[in-house]
Amino acid sequence: MAAPERWFEDFTPGLVSEFGDHEITEQEIIDFARRYDPQPFHTDPEAAKRSSFGGLIASGWNTVGVLMRMLVDHQVPANASLGSPGIDEIRWLKPVRPGDRLRARVTVQEATRSRSKPDRGVVRSLNEVLNQHGEVVMTMRGMMLLRARDVA
Repeated sequence: MAAPERWFEDFTPGLVSEFGDHEITEQEIIDFARRYDPQPFHTDPEAAKRSSFGGLIASGWNTVGVLMRMLVDHQVPANASLGSPGIDEIRWLKPVRPGDRLRARVTVQEATRSRSKPDRGVVRSLNEVLNQHGEVVMTMRGMMLLRARDVA
């Protein structure tokens, strides 16, 4: 799935978008963690039961990856994307467990056109990952560098 064609000017402060639906499976949690974050509460269901989490949980980085896929599929316009200069903050607020269904909510906080390159601008947003109960499980404050439709 590709995000709709949009430009810098289409991301106005206050704009809120909700999208995505991804079910986290036990196998996805274990496969990701074995490769990238091999802590027992991510890789071993029995050890996870004895942990402070009381069961298997997804790596926070797994949740970031799911968010990134939802952003690319629904939010980041391929026609205008120039990448990202970085992330300001990531917070993991609640554990993500097998069977959780995740979706994203993105709130545009700031859109600033470049003074030196007026054909583009930076969009800063609060990206939230919500579970099936509407609980925010992760937040990420990020930036997108986007081409402008019109040169100011």
